[in-house]
Amino acid sequence: MLVTLKENLLKAEEGNYAVGAFNVPTLESARAAMEAAEELQAPIILAHAEAHNNIMPIELIGPILIDMARKATVPVTVHLDHGSSITIIKKAIAIGFTSVMIDASHMSLQENVKRVKEVVKYAHQHNVSVEAELGVMTSSGIGGEETYAGNQDQSVDLYTDPIIAKEFVEKTKIDALAASFGTVHGIYSSVPQLDFERLKDIHENIKIPVVMHGGSGLSKKDYIRTINSGVRKINYYSYSAKAGAEAVKKYINLNTNLFYHDLTIVAKNAIKDDYKRAISIFTNKELVK
Repeated sequence: MLVTLKENLLKAEEGNYAVGAFNVPTLESARAAMEAAEELQAPIILAHAEAHNNIMPIELIGPILIDMARKATVPVTVHLDHGSSITIIKKAIAIGFTSVMIDASHMSLQENVKRVKEVVKYAHQHNVSVEAELGVMTSSGIGGEETYAGNQDQSVDLYTDPIIAKEFVEKTKIDALAASFGTVHGIYSSVPQLDFERLKDIHENIKIPVVMHGGSGLSKKDYIRTINSGVRKINYYSYSAKAGAEAVKKYINLNTNLFYHDLTIVAKNAIKDDYKRAISIFTNKELVK
């Protein structure tokens, strides 16, 4: 069933779990995500990153994701990840997305608030939820997360301030806040050091769901701690994409008579297995110890 982000995350708040938000730039990854969610009977967020328009334009993938969501037996939100402008956000809403993210975190606080308020006004008129970001996370590219992020060390000055976060949420009326507390986009080159106390303070101050970007590659212990500290949406992409690539590479090395469609099946199954591992932790339906 197709639901808004607000609806999906309110239930997560009540149940103290997180909903996985999976960027699905291909049909194979979209099918993998939906099959994983259905098999585990878990809620899910199908996300399209604006940065992935060069792989799969939103005009093509959007209607497919919405159709999948409507036919699903579990709650599914279709979400625009890291939207950079009101133009792409209006396009996503016109297509039928039930959630959008406006990323103006690179702007001044005043400009961030102004841009987000504009989006919230438009989106809420169409019963669409809004996520915004406050604070700075290092990244290999907005929304894409395809390359290695390198060392995740960053100044705490770039992290989300709990007091400013409260003011930001009150002024903008957003439905979820992406916070910076030590994660990064991409593949981790060293063990991340997460500021859980900051995360708890943010969650207690803002009274709405917290979103964790750069959610791939954490330990099970860290996932559980972030959830218990208030994270309700976990963006997850890099490691599932890597799992698909590694499976295809292995299959090619072991087989000589190949057809491209065989590779898509191999990739889909590997991505699905990785999604199931993630979902089982996010929702406390663990399959893997």
